[in-house]
Amino acid sequence: MEFLVGTGLAAAAGLNAWMPLFILGLVDRFVPGFELPAAWAWLSSDVALWITGILLIVEIIADKVPAVDSINDVLQTAVRPVSGGIVFGAGSSAESLQLDDPSALFANHAWVPIAIGIVIALAVHFVKAAVRPVANVATAGLAAPLVSTAEDVSSFGLAVTAIFVPVIALLLLVGLIVVVVWLLRRRGRIRQERRQPAV
Repeated sequence: MEFLVGTGLAAAAGLNAWMPLFILGLVDRFVPGFELPAAWAWLSSDVALWITGILLIVEIIADKVPAVDSINDVLQTAVRPVSGGIVFGAGSSAESLQLDDPSALFANHAWVPIAIGIVIALAVHFVKAAVRPVANVATAGLAAPLVSTAEDVSSFGLAVTAIFVPVIALLLLVGLIVVVVWLLRRRGRIRQERRQPAV
């Protein structure tokens, strides 16, 4: 179950870096019976909630503007994987880095969940970053707000269900993968049709 929680949260981070961080912090702060491991409790501190909340709003707005969304995706190439590593580690109850003894991170394999989260978030981010410019060009930028809103809703849904109902998060993730594969195949067919000479 911890793997499902971490996977759902990391995938959500691949769509929106700040959404799962902010939600984890809020849930830890306000939901009775839910408590992050001590190493990750900083996510629910006042400072962390204010920072992730403000950055969440900035990303939501920037992602709705054509051209700005592509610049945002380039900037987020480093941020989303880091967020994915953090939320996967927190969601799967991994221990965090000990700055006074970095070798302990590798000795007890605490880095493994963080690395898995980084890979998952990076994969989702690359798909998002590849699909978005195509949608912008195909619709002259009109699709940016709609696609971005769908991504935000998906990120929110994945994060919340990963925390409360991990099995549903897995189903949502599978559904998201199916939609992306369908869109990529459709794009390939459209390109192929354009290459064929008209008869």
